[in-house]
Amino acid sequence: MQKTTPRNNSSKNDEKWMGRALAMALEASRRGEVPVGAVLVMDDMIIGEGGNSPIGLHDPTAHAEIIAIRNAAAALKNYRLPLTTLYVTLEPCIMCMGAILHARIDRLVYGASDPKSGAVSSVYTIGSDELLNHYLKITGNILEQTCSSLLKDFFRDRRKFQKNRANDLI
Repeated sequence: MQKTTPRNNSSKNDEKWMGRALAMALEASRRGEVPVGAVLVMDDMIIGEGGNSPIGLHDPTAHAEIIAIRNAAAALKNYRLPLTTLYVTLEPCIMCMGAILHARIDRLVYGASDPKSGAVSSVYTIGSDELLNHYLKITGNILEQTCSSLLKDFFRDRRKFQKNRANDLI
């Protein structure tokens, strides 16, 4: 059963950090990447952040979450990241949930749900099902509408561009 925690007194702080993740998502979008951003926070300070970059880096693992985790691990010189909170604009996929768990991140906060490949609550419940030796505190749907709109607008514009391009070829 999903153990997503409800909004509480930390929701203002969650919105602040999700706002930074949204800025990373916008930056990714400007580079032509799917607009997903992530920020890893410890003691109310950013220790790692990133935006989606699989296209630009020619790397299928270059999701925003992975980049933020890599940056934080390098900064702390530790592959374990306990006592941290990861903010991400889109519900993480299976790959990212694996990295989040292996890094021993304490808490995950996400914006929009991903009904096609979400591994937190939409399709799978990795991280909260207690089947592994580490599980997360999870808060979902922070700034959900803004995160969701950013993705929907990106894909709408992309489809429109592709349709116009196809029409130009005719």
